[in-house]
Amino acid sequence: MAGARDHRGLEVVRVFCAEDGSGGNPLGVLVGGAAVPEAERQPIAHELGFSETVFVDDAARGAMRIFTPQSELPLAGHPLVGTAWVLRSHGVEVDTLRPPAGEVRVRFDGALTFAAARPEWSPPWELAELGSAAEVDGLTGPPEEMSLASVWAWIDEGAGLVRARVFAEEVGIVEDEATGSAALMLTARLGRPIKIRQGRGSVIHARPLEDGFAEIGGRVARASR
Repeated sequence: MAGARDHRGLEVVRVFCAEDGSGGNPLGVLVGGAAVPEAERQPIAHELGFSETVFVDDAARGAMRIFTPQSELPLAGHPLVGTAWVLRSHGVEVDTLRPPAGEVRVRFDGALTFAAARPEWSPPWELAELGSAAEVDGLTGPPEEMSLASVWAWIDEGAGLVRARVFAEEVGIVEDEATGSAALMLTARLGRPIKIRQGRGSVIHARPLEDGFAEIGGRVARASR
């Protein structure tokens, strides 16, 4: 990646890949994030240009911070899933992640990595349902006057299959490839498990839980830089 700052130790993964390994939202994870001075974190996230970059402050505890190119977030979905996967690849199999928003439960099931959080911890996405997946595909940007927009439609309501696109220019993301926090909100609102096809080829599994939490999960793969 371009930029004058030291990015050594950076790992780049794709989160919420499709079944064939395609798609997925790129994520930067600095496992040794505690060594990065506070003043350098936002500039590094801006330089890297991913929708989010994670700084892991304590791997054993799962303590982490999340930055978009423009601001810090208390919680974001694909950084949770991707960070859990990266830590496990380093031999640190956490059952809890600790972003600023609160404690997030983590589990692994075969090729899938899951994270459970409270939907209200998510950024304030505006969920807009359209009449068809074709209408979602036809968008050239967010609906008018929606600065944090998660736009969706049923592909197959009976099967719980959803098409979604997410626009977040307010935090420096023109269109997000896969957005776990919006999936948390949508599955909680619908009150049922769903499978979301987002962006150009990403897949998010989501379901509400009985304790007010919701869970998101998907496949993670290493990405070339």
